[in-house]
Amino acid sequence: MPGLDESPRCPALLLVGAILAEVTGSLSLKGAVDRPWLYAVVAVAYALAFTLLAWTLRTGMPLGVAYGVWAACGVALTAVLSNLLFAEPISLVMGLGLLLVMAGVLCVELGARGGQDRAGT
Repeated sequence: MPGLDESPRCPALLLVGAILAEVTGSLSLKGAVDRPWLYAVVAVAYALAFTLLAWTLRTGMPLGVAYGVWAACGVALTAVLSNLLFAEPISLVMGLGLLLVMAGVLCVELGARGGQDRAGT
């Protein structure tokens, strides 16, 4: 992994890692209700998620884009996996809400790209 003075080279991969770590922490938090040893997994997963998100930002990815993608993908993936692992329902309204969140993140991403184009970068 890069040192503190070096910029990582693959922001998308770092962001995917941050998302997966955050989802792991969230799912482990639910599992820790019955298995307290999972709190250790929660702590490590969240620390890793924030570290990877910080490294993503060091690559120059805009905060609004990185955080938006991280949060939206985390919410969607957590909801789907909670349904599979814990039999938590996903209602029609929840599904529509997840689609709206993801559409909003897409708008933020497209807006950020448009702003970069106008700035000449």
